[in-house]
Amino acid sequence: MNSEKILLRNGCIIDENGSVSEQKNIYVNEGRIEKITDAESVEGEYNEVDCEGLYITPGFVNLHTHSPMNILKGIAEDVSIGDWFNEKIFPYESKLEAEDVYWGAAMAAAEMIDNGVTAFADHYFAQESVYRAAEYMGIRADIAPTIFGLSEDYEKQLSDAESFIHKYNGKNSRINLRFGPHAPYTCPGKQLKEIIDSAKKLGVGIHIHASETKEQVEDSVKLTGKTPIQILDESGGLDISAIIAHGLWTTDDDVSLLNDNVFFAFCPKTYMKLSMGEGNIYKLKNKLNYSFGTDGAASSNTLSPLEQARLFALNGKLMLGDAAEFKIPEIWKRLMNGHGPLGFNTGKIKEGYDADLLIWDLNLPNTFPVYDPLASIIYSSDARNIKCTMVQGEFLKYDGKLKADINLIAEETDKICKKIIRRGKGISKVQYN
Repeated sequence: MNSEKILLRNGCIIDENGSVSEQKNIYVNEGRIEKITDAESVEGEYNEVDCEGLYITPGFVNLHTHSPMNILKGIAEDVSIGDWFNEKIFPYESKLEAEDVYWGAAMAAAEMIDNGVTAFADHYFAQESVYRAAEYMGIRADIAPTIFGLSEDYEKQLSDAESFIHKYNGKNSRINLRFGPHAPYTCPGKQLKEIIDSAKKLGVGIHIHASETKEQVEDSVKLTGKTPIQILDESGGLDISAIIAHGLWTTDDDVSLLNDNVFFAFCPKTYMKLSMGEGNIYKLKNKLNYSFGTDGAASSNTLSPLEQARLFALNGKLMLGDAAEFKIPEIWKRLMNGHGPLGFNTGKIKEGYDADLLIWDLNLPNTFPVYDPLASIIYSSDARNIKCTMVQGEFLKYDGKLKADINLIAEETDKICKKIIRRGKGISKVQYN
């Protein structure tokens, strides 16, 4: 279903703070929320969608992912984080081609849309392929070309990223761009500052991995006297919009350097699967500006920010030994916080905001009965409960069915997976440590 003028009729709104309204009518015109009225009145000619007994929320943001890695889902299981990177992922990635990246990103977008994701922040190479896939699927994207400072072709990677941002930034209202330095340890000293300076020059932000493991932080302090976050600050990376992937081992001393430009993307399923340790993020939760990402599907196997938020809350209760912590409204607010760094006019159900919305059916066995709709969503729901996913007034999922040709995407992805196995492993450009 696709229309410029849509009326979502008689739905209960759950806003970005978790407040639940009585039944309302939401009028969508040319991709934006035109007005919100009481359910009794209907004004004008609109294509009506009956939301009686349903709930309407803002869409979700996947604040950190590597979407093309969907094609590597399941290829590296039950191994340490070092072996996961160095023996499995990097060698296979070294032989990936542009079309592999395109169909991997398209399949990832399909999974994300099904799970209520209306925007995702991507960190990967072959960035034009990711851009094309996001355009094809209609989903919003914040794309950061990955740059490895230690790679032999670093200068080309930086130049290609600059050219990509010059060429495409502002061309599509659903896609924003930024630079993707891989991490302080793979973009040491001069390289990291060069990338950040380029970001400042072009008026965009950065998306970077930092303080993922305890060993990374300890090694950084031994080599430089500074933590990865402190290096990022020294290089000017905290002066601009910055998405920090993971930050699992962020320190108390790091906190004083942070500001409202800096958003952390927590991906707890990856930390659990790769046994990355307890970290400090649970005890620092009230001092960090964060939301949730899924990481790549090769490490987390699914692309649902809601699942990540659920795991974060449950882990947090366990880690801190306090079941009253990580309350449902706070987790919901943190989910919605993912809209903050991306610069889209989204994340709120208010007049003038873009209509990036989800329509929920909580009358299914997994979520019924509904005493508290927010609790039902956070702790019981899954993709089946999301009837519709709307981006800028366009239904990318309607009545449980994706708009995209999922059969075509699956066929192409299957061909690529077979090629990956035939090609085998190559030589990776860097080593994870």
